[in-house]
Amino acid sequence: MRLRAAHLIGREAEVTELGETLRDLNRLRGGTAFLVGEGGIGKSRLVAELIGSALDAGVRPLTEALMPLSRGGVTPDEANLGPYRPVLGRLIPGWSTGAPDQGSTVVLAEAVLRVLAHAGRDTGCLLVLEDLHDADTETLAVVEYLVDNLQQQPLMLVATLRSDPGEALSLAESAGRRGSATVFRLTPLDADEVGRMIASCLDTDPGLMPAEVLVQMWQDSAGIPYLVEELLQGAVAGGSLVREGAAWRVVGDLRRNMPRALLEGAIHRIDQLGPQGRTLLSAAAVLGRRFPLSVLQSMTGVDDRSLLSHLHASVVARLVAADEPAPDWYAFQHPLTAEALLAQLTPTARVALSEQAADAIETLNPGLPGDWCPQAATLRANAGDPVRAGRLFTEAGRRALADGAIGSAVAMLDRAERLLAEGGDSTARAEALEALLPALAETGDLTRALSLTGSLRELVGAGLGPARLAALHTRLAHVAYMAGRWADGNNQIERARALLATAPDEAHTALTDVVEAYLCLDTPGRDRTQRAERLARAALATAERQDLPLVACQAWELLGVVARERDLAEASTYLEQAMNTAERHSLSLPRMYALTRLGGVRWLDDGSTATLDEARAEARRLGAVPVVYGIDGILTLHDVLRGRFAEARALGDETLTMAARLKLTSVARYLMMARAVLAAHQGDRDAMEEALTGFGHWGGSRSPEEPLALGLAQVFCALLEENREQAARTMADLEALEAENPTTFHLSGRHGLGLLLDLLDGRADRAHLERLAGSAAGRMRWNHHFVLLAEALLLGREGRPEAAGQAALRAQQAGAPYPTARHLGQRLIAEEAHALGWGEPERWLREAEHHFRETSATAVVGACRTLLRAIGAPVRQHRTGSDRIPPELRLKGMTVREYEIFRLLADRPSNKDIAARLYISPRTVEKHVASLIAKTGLPNRSQLCALAAEQC
Repeated sequence: MRLRAAHLIGREAEVTELGETLRDLNRLRGGTAFLVGEGGIGKSRLVAELIGSALDAGVRPLTEALMPLSRGGVTPDEANLGPYRPVLGRLIPGWSTGAPDQGSTVVLAEAVLRVLAHAGRDTGCLLVLEDLHDADTETLAVVEYLVDNLQQQPLMLVATLRSDPGEALSLAESAGRRGSATVFRLTPLDADEVGRMIASCLDTDPGLMPAEVLVQMWQDSAGIPYLVEELLQGAVAGGSLVREGAAWRVVGDLRRNMPRALLEGAIHRIDQLGPQGRTLLSAAAVLGRRFPLSVLQSMTGVDDRSLLSHLHASVVARLVAADEPAPDWYAFQHPLTAEALLAQLTPTARVALSEQAADAIETLNPGLPGDWCPQAATLRANAGDPVRAGRLFTEAGRRALADGAIGSAVAMLDRAERLLAEGGDSTARAEALEALLPALAETGDLTRALSLTGSLRELVGAGLGPARLAALHTRLAHVAYMAGRWADGNNQIERARALLATAPDEAHTALTDVVEAYLCLDTPGRDRTQRAERLARAALATAERQDLPLVACQAWELLGVVARERDLAEASTYLEQAMNTAERHSLSLPRMYALTRLGGVRWLDDGSTATLDEARAEARRLGAVPVVYGIDGILTLHDVLRGRFAEARALGDETLTMAARLKLTSVARYLMMARAVLAAHQGDRDAMEEALTGFGHWGGSRSPEEPLALGLAQVFCALLEENREQAARTMADLEALEAENPTTFHLSGRHGLGLLLDLLDGRADRAHLERLAGSAAGRMRWNHHFVLLAEALLLGREGRPEAAGQAALRAQQAGAPYPTARHLGQRLIAEEAHALGWGEPERWLREAEHHFRETSATAVVGACRTLLRAIGAPVRQHRTGSDRIPPELRLKGMTVREYEIFRLLADRPSNKDIAARLYISPRTVEKHVASLIAKTGLPNRSQLCALAAEQC
């Protein structure tokens, strides 16, 4: 009978604190705990205690909580998973959509978080991860994401790990430093705790226990609970410690040193299995802590009866146990047991067993699916075969990259490259590098990827063919493009072309052409779009001859991007070609990318979002989460331009939260630009400046979105403040920026609003108008509205009042979806229209005044009223809501907006809460609150809130 303490000893403080976190689940507050300590310190026992407490509290174990999901009782839509369903298809049976899983590790982590939140929504959920030090890079990345994002979820995460330095310990310590988790460092038991544990194991009173047992067990165990039990077990089994009634008596030598006691205890039990049993377990130890019986039998040649007999004896000896729920798999009960077995093997024996294990795995698992491939690779490396190991690691790395396990892919491909360099196989090494370069790019380690040029130079001298080397240089060029390092990218392209000149290869040339085409768009130069188009066309021609569908899709898509500037119909044709090519070759992702581009073109053309909605649905189906949020960014800006400010704020805030969480930099930057535009179109400069600061933090300077931040935000804000001079200066800055760095975003104002402002200030003429009116950008609906207003102005100046009025009417129709732009345009042209006698300036000014009064753009409201008086039109008095302000507060100078905030203060909300209610920025709320404190003469916000509660 095994001796085991009946109660958990020495961990009372940890149990109390973990229990408090468990109780917080009822208040929708989650938490993370890392249990850190050396092997045998009691981490698993503490976890078992916590699980018992969780069950008593009604918190469900994860396996039970997920049962309705895995058995089909809950649909993915009910679990609020949306585009995360494909990435979860590999975790939850029945949820696979058949679409390729393209989710990154961060996307997988968010998917896991949503599943856990759904599972624990009623009573909370406890997730336990043991032996985190053995986890791969992707698992650690998912854990880190969960740690940082489950505080507001009814979820508790507990992970155990050893105190040895490594990635898992670094993760835990980092989370502890930033307050995202609690790190419990389990220390050895003190002498008193060891005494209580011995008494519990021996089922006796501490006072009846021989003192020498405590002294020697304390010294030999060093306070490690596992060793206490092991030493006691050995002493009792060996007859050194015997029971006499209710007491125990020492009748032999108890002294052992700790490592010897542990190893000898394990080895003693192993030796009792006999030579064949020892051989079996040694072979199992070579396979790792977990091992399958089929491979073990193939390695050793043991018959079924002997295998099962020795296995049963190993289970009885508590050396191994069935590894539930996997059939045919067993595991060593303690990792130190496997380490003891390996320590007894000679290097020659270990090499031989590793080779036998690799042969068995490859024979039993043709093609080496799943984890078999990296395991066989490790065994080949241990067997001293670097070339075969390197080739297997390359294959395993490629698979990991395809599955989105980028960190594991990099680790395996990096090891493959080093092994193959050692083995001298330059062809296989080139294959490893071809996969390693994009893997490094996906992780963002672009500097490391570019540093591999030295490896390429080594391959040049190893006799690798020029076409293969050219492909590697092209891969590096693509990495440089992703990093925004166009000079490095062009340098790699030059090297690739020099190699291809010595051994022409059309397929490699096409790939080089399309990568260089994308680089051209980033490389400064006025002819860059023309060069990009020439290269894309060359790549396309070769792709169609050589049947390279992926290159063809990329080329058609680039042609669509370039053509958008000159002809939207032409751009649509190219993108439709990309879609057709993708459909013919069942390339779902390239088709989705082209559909998204096409949706953007149609949105620019007529303001319709139907195709974008279709692309978003397709991206959700495929699990292309970044694309979904990218489209949501466009839809956020769409809502702003259409004056749907509340909807824009809700969608934008939600999407920005997810983009920041998933580290989608370009999406977050676009959303910060949209937030600035939202504030600007409401005349809220403080909120706009705050958003622009955030835009800068996301890399806004010299980004493609910067012209939109200048034109749609800063120019508009200046116009709503009736500061035409500031608007003109900002527009000039915008034109200089776009001249230096042409953009593919065309709604900044240079093709519409800027023309109207230039005409009003006498800086443009009809030639200027006709040039813009004939451009693709000038025909985009948002811009076209302003172009038509400019046309109306010129027609009025040319003495054609009827034609000017018709042009103004067409402008109103074009601008109908965009109320802010339409009414601002009417205000801008009304004065000149009245002076020259065309159009309906009085109606325009009244409509603009009403619109901007609703949006609180008071400067424009005042300008409209002034102009109405100037043209002799009656100006109505509007009740502004000041009659709702109590007289005593009105006498203090409290404005309508301040009173709105004052009333809300009765419930003591935060500035952020008030801002969300009134659709203004927290900074604006802060200024209003400061003004209220000054006007009421109160000392602080608390007193102001109390007054609001009395008055309201």
